Amino acid sequence: MSYLIRVLLPDAPGSLGRLAEAIGTVGGNIKSVDVVESLPDGTVMDDMVISLPTNTMADVLISAAHMVEGVVVDSIRPFSGTVDRRGQIKMLVDVAGASSNSDKIAQLIDNIPQVLTSSWAILLEDGSPVRRITASYGAPEDDGSTPSLINITAAQILNPAEDTWIPESWALLDSSLAAAPLGNSGLVLIIGRVGGPEYLPSEVEHIGYLGTILSRMLQH
Repeated sequence: MSYLIRVLLPDAPGSLGRLAEAIGTVGGNIKSVDVVESLPDGTVMDDMVISLPTNTMADVLISAAHMVEGVVVDSIRPFSGTVDRRGQIKMLVDVAGASSNSDKIAQLIDNIPQVLTSSWAILLEDGSPVRRITASYGAPEDDGSTPSLINITAAQILNPAEDTWIPESWALLDSSLAAAPLGNSGLVLIIGRVGGPEYLPSEVEHIGYLGTILSRMLQH
């Protein structure tokens, strides 16, 4: 079983090595590591995908991480795949190589949850009413709601308590939500992480950049 664990650790030589050693003592195998954000207090937030032997509980990872001085576990959840950002380049190549806009959109929605360490993606067309274009595997079912003009003009975190147009099913199981417009196309990308962790500001900014790039590709 593999898990995505988000940890805060000192931005100092040897910190990651000591954490890796502690994870190894409980049988954990680190499959990938991604630095999500460097913080001004001298710490970094890392996402790590770690596989554990069969029948080993995820709790042992938390205990092992907390054995290392200065390490704090932010969240942990089951996860398949890796957090290798090079996957984003492959996604862009696949989108660029598609023969039509509909194929490009299909490539985008199929691949973007994995490259953004998310659980699902939905593509909406903003308007009156808002129209659901397509969705990835694992996305919440269309509940038939038709909000009017959701007005997503920049990449942002979505808050179901404030953004009343959000379907209730999107926020189930403590899901974190973010959205980004695809340029001026009228299309809006929604991504969700079931069980978290929350999208950090650096991740939201990154999603916005991807939205801009993808909007240009869809124009050709």
